[in-house]
Amino acid sequence: MNSWITLNDLRFHAHHGVLEHERLCGNTFVVNLRMAVDIRRAAQKDDIREALNYAEVFEAVKAEMSIPSRLLEHAAMRIVRRLFKDFPQISSIKLTLEKLNPPMNADMHSAAVEVEVDAEEVKQEA
Repeated sequence: MNSWITLNDLRFHAHHGVLEHERLCGNTFVVNLRMAVDIRRAAQKDDIREALNYAEVFEAVKAEMSIPSRLLEHAAMRIVRRLFKDFPQISSIKLTLEKLNPPMNADMHSAAVEVEVDAEEVKQEA
């Protein structure tokens, strides 16, 4: 059985960016997560202790988003590492980190980085 937990359109005001004014004033960022998790025990027992707690995942993402990074790539991988560390039941993560209205003199909605990482890949990094 394959199962995923998704958290969609998590919005944050954060201070990520290469330019000084981005780090000073901040911008709006959107995070989308797709986490591979075996939900069988939670589905069978109907008990939060057997499930991935979405509120705790959100708080972990929020904490990482509050730490400024110059690059979206850096912030995205920091979030991924934190989630694997805090929630060992997650076997893989697909994360999109999007910066709305980036300061690049273009008529565009956003710029984003998307990563898909297995827990084993992060363990091998360490």
